[in-house]
Amino acid sequence: MVGTVFTGVRGVDRRRILKAAAAGLAMPYVARLGVGSAFAQDKAFAGQEVSLLIIQPHVVTGQKLAADFEAATGAKVKVTVVPYDQVQAKATLDVQSGANEFDVLDYWYPTVGQLADEGTLEDVTDLIERDKAAIQPDDYIPLIYDAYTLHGGRRYGLPYDGDSHLLFYNKEILDRNGLKPPATWADYEAAIKTITEAESKNGIYGAAVLGGKAPIIIGSSYANRLAGFGGAFLKEDGSSALDSEAAVAAAKALLDSAPYALPTPLETRFEEGLPAFLGGKVAFIEFWSDLGVYAQDPSGSKIVDKWGAVRVPVGGSNTTPRLALNAGFAFGISSGSQKKELAWELIKFATKASYQKELLLLTGSGIDPDRTSLLYSEEYKAFAPAVQAGLAGGLEQALAWPTTAVSPQLQQTLADELALVLAGSKTPEQAIADAHTAWTGIIAG
Repeated sequence: MVGTVFTGVRGVDRRRILKAAAAGLAMPYVARLGVGSAFAQDKAFAGQEVSLLIIQPHVVTGQKLAADFEAATGAKVKVTVVPYDQVQAKATLDVQSGANEFDVLDYWYPTVGQLADEGTLEDVTDLIERDKAAIQPDDYIPLIYDAYTLHGGRRYGLPYDGDSHLLFYNKEILDRNGLKPPATWADYEAAIKTITEAESKNGIYGAAVLGGKAPIIIGSSYANRLAGFGGAFLKEDGSSALDSEAAVAAAKALLDSAPYALPTPLETRFEEGLPAFLGGKVAFIEFWSDLGVYAQDPSGSKIVDKWGAVRVPVGGSNTTPRLALNAGFAFGISSGSQKKELAWELIKFATKASYQKELLLLTGSGIDPDRTSLLYSEEYKAFAPAVQAGLAGGLEQALAWPTTAVSPQLQQTLADELALVLAGSKTPEQAIADAHTAWTGIIAG
């Protein structure tokens, strides 16, 4: 594609990287940009190149964005694609090693606090204020806007992909077994048990349970249950909330689903769960809301018009369904960028409401709504009616993951304990108690 340079990054070694001082470079280049800069000037950046680090699930949007931004501004976009669980390490190493290869970072929102404190992300608070007429920050769903970008009273990016999970189901499999979509986690367990016992001999299972060890995977499955049981990650004072009955119940519910899931949950990630559901091999999957678009695409789905979606179930004494903000990505400027003016133009272009609508309505984009105007737009209601109904009124009250500077460490610790539960090495009670103890120590510093 004209104007697009794609590079692939294989594994990035996970290592302990020392924190760096915050860069604090926002104000100087605010002045250099000048008031009134536009998204699409008359090829104002012709002959220049900007580098974007993006996660693999966003590769379709990366291709489109590169072509469209060059057409609008004349600037080429070099897109580097990395696995979703390696983007933080790649971004941090790029800055702290001095390589400074990337200008724009596609970052997972629970890492915003760490990326800000270590100086990887640029503070863009003043840029947002200056350009708020074009950015329309009040249009963002407030919970998403704050969770994705706010740390220490400053903002470090703009939301790009408003992720959350819904419970998707295969209508045909449920009908064959005389079942309805479950309202509670107990109903869910009973349903997947019935289906697996009846149909596993034919390669059909009750559910694909995402239990891959990466926090973004197993942590999302746990977050769905934690929200369903009315729990939270942190208390209002910032201390660990994993000492609650809901936290333990969520781990138990995750374990209880494992015997009736597609083998095996610990090895089931995004990459394994999606084709299993689209291929009609599982009855249920908790997945990102854009699955509703993939499921209706006959080029990759065998279940067109044979699926539905509801909010994740409730459990215990909780009777109010609640979404969890699982995954979720924003675009920020790398503090190591030597092209911060151009990087900011790319971010504004990619996140403006009109362009986000294009991405939201593009099959395969992997983009979910993060703006109120898009979530409730007639176009989105027509494009993904079942998904829109599940998200409307839910994203505003969803369970957000912690975003403090130690949040990545918290999530990795929890993911490790949950993996031990699924492996049968610890009971849910012991694993959550150990996670709570570890969290308490991490938070205390």
